[in-house]
Amino acid sequence: MKQTKLNTLLIFFSIFTLNSYKKNFSLFHSKSEWLQKFFSELKNYDDIYAISYWHEDFDNTYLKVNSSRKSLKTFKELINSDDFASSCKFENNKLIPTSNKKYFASFPDLCGEEDCVSEKITNDYENLVEKEIAWAYFSNNWNDKIEFPYDEVQAILNTGKTPFIRMMPRSEFEEGQIDPIWNLKDIISGKHDVALTTWFEEAKEINENIIIEFGTEVNGFWFSWNGSYYGKDTKDGYRDKNYPDGEKFFRDAYRHIINLSKEVGANNLTWFFHFDVNNDPDEDWNDASLYYPGDEYIDWLEISIYGPFYRGEKYKDLKPTDLIKKTHNKFQDISKNKPYAILEFGVTEL
Repeated sequence: MKQTKLNTLLIFFSIFTLNSYKKNFSLFHSKSEWLQKFFSELKNYDDIYAISYWHEDFDNTYLKVNSSRKSLKTFKELINSDDFASSCKFENNKLIPTSNKKYFASFPDLCGEEDCVSEKITNDYENLVEKEIAWAYFSNNWNDKIEFPYDEVQAILNTGKTPFIRMMPRSEFEEGQIDPIWNLKDIISGKHDVALTTWFEEAKEINENIIIEFGTEVNGFWFSWNGSYYGKDTKDGYRDKNYPDGEKFFRDAYRHIINLSKEVGANNLTWFFHFDVNNDPDEDWNDASLYYPGDEYIDWLEISIYGPFYRGEKYKDLKPTDLIKKTHNKFQDISKNKPYAILEFGVTEL
């Protein structure tokens, strides 16, 4: 009799514990819940005018919006709202914020190199989420030659979307090293001016509005244009001896590129400055604000902000409320005069 009662109590306790675990797991470790909290918090920031989801499962991250039926259902419910605009608005060939709305866009899984652009991929993504995107975001990897991505841009234009080009000065995809071909110092010196001028002439000839950025997530060591590879906090590289070299080389390379586009008259380009919500390495010299070319060069500020990439990462350190607050503070530190965009966000299937 005692054993029977003990077994009953054990079963009851197990069921209670399991239900409590499920409740907490759903509340704190669900992709669906994370997305709901993210979009809810986003409503508190009227000056964040765009969001773009990173729809790709690289390295088993399960970031795709359809990583589960529940996650897809939640995502569709959240973005299929009048709060999100599916077409870009331009004035004088520059992207401008939309009143009381945020642009909804995406990187729609354009392969690991981020440049496998096709009409089908864009259309498939829109059919999946049942909403059109304002722009399709892809990389123009320079590889061994600087070339305007005409076919990729045309494929996006054929879908009625705005092309968003990431100018990526990389010939290799290895992390932790300076690129063997594309050195920021060479860009500043004018070594690649002929190729870049041709690039901008072709962009101008498209005669369509294009969104563009140079040097994605500059404050992350994983890209070769990070200050880690250009002197970090040393100040004797060139010019201003009061400014850290690592950031100075990127800032001036970006300025040089934009100046070339202006000389060509490629006025159909809207320039974004893209950084990560976290400085990595987390050093004072690597702060995103030090890489910024300046308000006279940049039209929009953009950021990458992700929840957990992999199962097992601590959710409490990547809460949407904390991440978006940190994001907004970073924007404000760089410039209070520009519209803001969350250009990359996503979360794994927790």
